[in-house]
Amino acid sequence: MARAENKSEAGGTAHLVAALAKALREQHGLTQPQLGEKLGYTAAAISAMETCAQPASDQMLVGLEAELGGGLGVFEEARKWMLLEKYPAQFKNYVLLEQQALTLSTYVTFVVHGLFQTEQYTRALIGGGYPPLKDERVEELVEARLARRALLDRDPTALIELVVEESALRRTIGNREVMHGQLQHLAQCAKRRNVTVQVLPMDCGLGGEHFGAHGEMTLVQSPEHEHLVYLEAQDESILVSASTRVTTYAHRYAKIRSQALGPRESLGLIEQLAGELQ
Repeated sequence: MARAENKSEAGGTAHLVAALAKALREQHGLTQPQLGEKLGYTAAAISAMETCAQPASDQMLVGLEAELGGGLGVFEEARKWMLLEKYPAQFKNYVLLEQQALTLSTYVTFVVHGLFQTEQYTRALIGGGYPPLKDERVEELVEARLARRALLDRDPTALIELVVEESALRRTIGNREVMHGQLQHLAQCAKRRNVTVQVLPMDCGLGGEHFGAHGEMTLVQSPEHEHLVYLEAQDESILVSASTRVTTYAHRYAKIRSQALGPRESLGLIEQLAGELQ
């Protein structure tokens, strides 16, 4: 059932889509049940979309473009902005930067980075968080996170580096089957020509030094060749642009990477861990 609170939570794009869809539906002389039948939805779903009780899904926007768009592409364009509105508030300012980045260099400690997550792993991770979320909100966040993977195939190509703690690969999210699929997927990603994956072994600090002790980070090079650092913890985020601070983070990342296994060794370990879960 559509949530009444969605009406106040819906963003500007959702309201614009709702008003436009209603106006075009009426212009075409269609009732809500008739439009719903054409799109494969109930009349209640169309009503919920038009009132923003349940904003249009990505699939519904595709249908609206085909049935009501008239070749203008307005609903197609809305897909990007509707997706953006589904991200958590602290992430919205970063995700567009991520999708436009020339390079990404990321260090993660607790779970596999979002760009490399499978649908099952993502759903288990988001669905198991706190505070608990409504099922429909979980699905929105899953859809939004998976959409980020388009960066891996983008033209022009983005160069992506990932340093991941071995402990994150050994931590079971969901169940053994989910983790097996996740590790297999990460191994496949590591074989991409534009991706480098390195594992920071659990014994990297035996000599007394662990350069990742300050936590996760993502270094970003923008299309304008500006260097930035994105930090996120406990649903709060910071985007660092001051050159002196960015330089410090870049040097720290280089130190972390120096303690990691090489790409070939890392791939071997990921495949080994996946094999242990069969």
